[in-house]
Amino acid sequence: MKIKTFILACLLTPFMAFANYEKPVTWSYSTKSVSDSEIELILTATIEKGWHLYSQYQNGMALPLVITLEPNSNYQIVGTSKYFTEPKYTEHYNADFDDTERFLVGKADFKRTLRIVGNSDFELKGNIEGQACIEGRCVPLSEHFMLNVKGNPNATPQQPHGTTVTKTEIDTVPPVEKTETTTLTTTNTEKAEMSLWLFFLLAFGGGLLGILTPCVFPMIPMTISYFMKHGGKKQAIFYGFSIVFIYVLIGIVLSAIFGQGFANFISTHWLPNLLFAFIFIIFAISLFGYFEISLPSSWINKSSSNESRAGYIGTFFMALTLVLVSFSCTLPIAGAVALGAAGGGFLKPIIGMLGFSLAFALPFTFFAFFPNLLNKLPKSGGWMNTLKVCLAFVELAFALKFISVPDQAYHWGLLDREVYLSLWIVIFSLLGFYLLGKIRFPLDDEQPVQKSWFKFFLVIANFSFVVYMIPGLWGAPLNALSGWLPPMSTQDFNIKEIVYDGAGHEKPVGLCDHASFSDRLQMVTGLNGYFDYDEALACAKSSGKPLFLDFTGHGCVNCRRIEQEVLSNSRIQKLLNDKFVVCALYIDDKIIELPEKLQIKDNKGNLISKLGIKNTYIQNTLFQENSQPCYIVVNPEDESILSGPIFYETNVDVFEEFLKKGVENK
Repeated sequence: MKIKTFILACLLTPFMAFANYEKPVTWSYSTKSVSDSEIELILTATIEKGWHLYSQYQNGMALPLVITLEPNSNYQIVGTSKYFTEPKYTEHYNADFDDTERFLVGKADFKRTLRIVGNSDFELKGNIEGQACIEGRCVPLSEHFMLNVKGNPNATPQQPHGTTVTKTEIDTVPPVEKTETTTLTTTNTEKAEMSLWLFFLLAFGGGLLGILTPCVFPMIPMTISYFMKHGGKKQAIFYGFSIVFIYVLIGIVLSAIFGQGFANFISTHWLPNLLFAFIFIIFAISLFGYFEISLPSSWINKSSSNESRAGYIGTFFMALTLVLVSFSCTLPIAGAVALGAAGGGFLKPIIGMLGFSLAFALPFTFFAFFPNLLNKLPKSGGWMNTLKVCLAFVELAFALKFISVPDQAYHWGLLDREVYLSLWIVIFSLLGFYLLGKIRFPLDDEQPVQKSWFKFFLVIANFSFVVYMIPGLWGAPLNALSGWLPPMSTQDFNIKEIVYDGAGHEKPVGLCDHASFSDRLQMVTGLNGYFDYDEALACAKSSGKPLFLDFTGHGCVNCRRIEQEVLSNSRIQKLLNDKFVVCALYIDDKIIELPEKLQIKDNKGNLISKLGIKNTYIQNTLFQENSQPCYIVVNPEDESILSGPIFYETNVDVFEEFLKKGVENK
């Protein structure tokens, strides 16, 4: 009986070892003759239901599909494109990371035409790397393929050209037929819709501010008076519709410029970010009153000359004239909406201009129906210029955000966190002093500052915001501004670290020794740990603590969500820092070379010298997992699992129980 049990266990072991190993994409390979000298290589991906495979043209955080062919003197690639021909991809706007993802579902054929230039038969070899995801986790893909190809007896052997099909860098997306934007799950759809609704409301608020500027507000009673005498309510409705039409038309043009393929360019490249920062600064100076941004007078005169035309045509040109005349006041606001929409896909600029124009057109239509309410409007005066100057300070602060993006991406070191905060503190302090009447600008009235309860509470709110930011100079997290500030890792002066070092500690809590690659990889803020499995395992053994493994990735969107929602929680961080040795293992890192002491050999005796490959091998072979995010608590003595694995879990209480179970089982 024992022998039978032993034999059965031996037979089942290989299946048990890979029971959790997910392979959501299976590949098949074939060739098809195109002509006497050319063949078409076809790589077919079959994707499991619910999963999606990222396209070769993926530009955002997720890893793109990369297909490479091994060089061989027997073939040449036809064409100069880096990419295989692929089917129509689906696009999905990820609101959490302001990123447009491109992916494939179901079944997909990737094709490439090759010219056979060798007489003899040969083996065509290549590699496929990429990422497949389902709600909650992602799986890295790595596939090697080989096909036997017959030689061309009529060919004259020659040197091949351009045998490398793709590289890891991503060019601007070439023209590819696109499908309608769809969503992965109901949850993602709701988040994307919420993001667009929020942007619409912000743009609507911008339109309301535009109404209150000196170029527009005095026009309301004059325009309504005209409609009451000549056109009536129908003309007023068409007037408002014309304003909306003009701005939405601008939004459509912006969509063509800021649409697909532009998001990643904006999020990473220095040129558009510095250009946008410059535009915001110019807008701010204009709103301060030092100069006026205006359109050529010939444009305004041409539009005004058509206002006298009868009927709806004349009304349309009245609306166009308003848009042109108010340009100097509304451009900084409408421009901020347009720049805020840049890189957000096709819909975002249109939705932004729709929200702005609806609010902008609202009073001209509303008061045509209720003209008696015009008497309730405040009189024009210096308060309108005060509003412009306040907007100028805000736009000046926003300009720093666009400078900060390339500063981080290119490691310029110009806007560290405390420098950024210092500038914001100064900007909003000056705004507060302006509201108190201590600072004057060219277009401000010479009369004493008018006192009002609204301005009083605005001053309180403004200086409260300034006081809130001040502790950030010493390393306070300022969670409410986390999306606007540079990361904490750029903070040169952090009082928490100084106090800790002053207490006589030489190493951060949770570390036994220096963590390799800590200068190139980042742990979640507030956590201390390692980036190499062997270093973390050695520390866990010496300290007697369980080992917490975080299998993550640079391109893992769900990993970022867990980091923001769970691993940054104070309860979770205290538990991890006090009771565990933490190790973050980046699966998709393709750059970092391991020093000789950290290199290992796989089960075939091949040397593993890159960090990402080592981490992938450890996850696959030791824990029979291959998806991210993946969290496991390990006993350092025998490398057995104490708790987990746990994957995409955003409930802090559940995650805390998972950690406590690991401590108890130790």
